[in-house]
Amino acid sequence: MTIRKKATKRPGRRHAPSAGKLDEMIEEAIVDAYGESEQALGFYTMLENNLAVPFETEVLGVRAIVEKIELTDDDRIVAVCSRGKARQRVSILDLPLPSPPPGGADWIMAYRRWSTGGR
Repeated sequence: MTIRKKATKRPGRRHAPSAGKLDEMIEEAIVDAYGESEQALGFYTMLENNLAVPFETEVLGVRAIVEKIELTDDDRIVAVCSRGKARQRVSILDLPLPSPPPGGADWIMAYRRWSTGGR
């Protein structure tokens, strides 16, 4: 008798969303936001509501857990990464995403597009 593992749904997408989809997400995040500070807050809110944390990634060749995200006093969005007792904040712009990415990672991609003026 062979026992088969139950199939589990993998979080996140396997492919990056289209530029058009990212632009729609950007508009959703910054609607009614005035200035970059409010727009960054809009993205933070979308990430806080949609990004599946914790998740594992690799930072500088070391496995780490992304525990949560934070908005800094200077309006940057950072991921709080941990390994054992050590904690490090990494800009969400520089955070390597695992494959497959966690659910809600599309919001990181939209934020990256917005921050580089890619629209």
